[in-house]
Amino acid sequence: MGKNILVVDDDKDIRELIAVYMKTENFNVDNASNGEEALKLIEGKKYDLVILDIMMPKVDGLQTLIEIRKSYTMPVIFLTAKDEEIDMIKGLALGADDYIAKPFSSMELIARVKSHLRRYTIFNNSDNSLITIGDLKVDTDMRSVVVEGKEINLTPTEYKILELLCKNRGMVFSVEQIYENIWRDKYVVGDTSIMVHITKLRQKIENDPKTPEYIKTVWGVGYKI
Repeated sequence: MGKNILVVDDDKDIRELIAVYMKTENFNVDNASNGEEALKLIEGKKYDLVILDIMMPKVDGLQTLIEIRKSYTMPVIFLTAKDEEIDMIKGLALGADDYIAKPFSSMELIARVKSHLRRYTIFNNSDNSLITIGDLKVDTDMRSVVVEGKEINLTPTEYKILELLCKNRGMVFSVEQIYENIWRDKYVVGDTSIMVHITKLRQKIENDPKTPEYIKTVWGVGYKI
């Protein structure tokens, strides 16, 4: 059965174009012209991935993402214009998994969609055992994270970063290595998405994000558990 993709953009031509791309890969596609419509669709149907424009009427992409992340963990890929870098960074901080700038090629969009779907499926069906580091517990069978007995709600990308570091405890990963491990794509110098995700991850799992107990910064090198 094909995966269910939701495309959210106020531009009808873009929605229809993306639908054509996705259907050539046997994905099932629904579309919405704004965040309000998207949230209603998500309430009534299970989606495996959402492609979400930032600038939209009624409810924009950022607010839509906030509402999605209250209840759902499916991958979300933002569509951005070249002058929306600040909004893109906000989106990653709020829980988006990736972004793609307009105009984009069909091959790039399809590759990113498949990449996130593949990793999301793998993480949801992992056979690895429970990872325990102090009061931090990562159950890769259930794809859950518990700190001091409290379950923590992470976005798919936050979880993937945490699992990567936990499975390689003590190993230092550069920003470039983390990016390429998570997205299987070439890192672009200057991309701040990993640092944004690390910041949000620390806010969720650390007692004091400014003096982290779990995710340590190795200055000039990268991060480790």
